[in-house]
Amino acid sequence: MIWTALGAASAFLAVALGAFAAHGLRASVAPDLLAAFETGARYQLVHAVALVALGLGADRLPAGDVRAVGALFLAGMLLFSGSLYALALTGVRMLGAITPLGGVSFLLGWAWLAFAAARAARGPGA
Repeated sequence: MIWTALGAASAFLAVALGAFAAHGLRASVAPDLLAAFETGARYQLVHAVALVALGLGADRLPAGDVRAVGALFLAGMLLFSGSLYALALTGVRMLGAITPLGGVSFLLGWAWLAFAAARAARGPGA
């Protein structure tokens, strides 16, 4: 259930940050940086919902797989979304070099989930 709680908290934060971007940053941040911030919020929200689903379905997968997928999604949110938030707020474009590491974390999390779900679907002894 921890993944559901973390996902819900992250979704709350993503919605709050999206509202902050729409209402608080629009006048003070360049359009390309605002778009980067909004991309971070969108990806955070998608993966927050994925964490909620992971937590709700955790009993269908081995605990190690659930932990790995959850950790990869969290790492992706921190690295991908976090670097985009920092880039937009500071204008330091070198922070964009961190963003692909978060993208790779997201991809690894989805791949791991796909393989774990496929193994679970085959059932024991299959």
